[in-house]
Amino acid sequence: MITATPPPAPLPHALLAPAPSVRPARRQDAAALAELSQPFVRSGALRERPASLYATQAADFLVSQGPGGRLEGCVGLRVHPAGPGEGRGPVGVLYNFCVAGQKQGHGVGAGLLRAVLAVARAQSLGALFTATTGGGGLFLRYGFAPTTARVAPQSWAATLDPRRGARILARVL
Repeated sequence: MITATPPPAPLPHALLAPAPSVRPARRQDAAALAELSQPFVRSGALRERPASLYATQAADFLVSQGPGGRLEGCVGLRVHPAGPGEGRGPVGVLYNFCVAGQKQGHGVGAGLLRAVLAVARAQSLGALFTATTGGGGLFLRYGFAPTTARVAPQSWAATLDPRRGARILARVL
């Protein structure tokens, strides 16, 4: 009796596509960071920042770079030392988190969030905070929970515009 093994089923195209890489941003990424952020600025989800600010704050950012070199997402991490009388160590604030429209739902945001959590742990931050005008589903899936401005770094919380209706989320590390 002869038996034949059927050939393996072909993999879906999405599984064959190279995964984006997450890396620290560089000053020369400033224009691409500004461009990536524009759809979110237009929708009201992000505040507008000039490209020059992205250049001077490039060290805050992690970027997800696709196989062709195009930036597919970014997230900024700003470290806030404990303020007087706050009784805690340094914490981080995630800002300007965005993923290109055509890459949303493909793991780019989750990859960025995992990477920034690893950076925050490596820097011995006690917690991460963020503000979102959206549902915050990705943050919630990664252990963030709603909180108030009262427990957030005061220097950051004071910059939030209450008219935007953003929710503050936090995660203890």
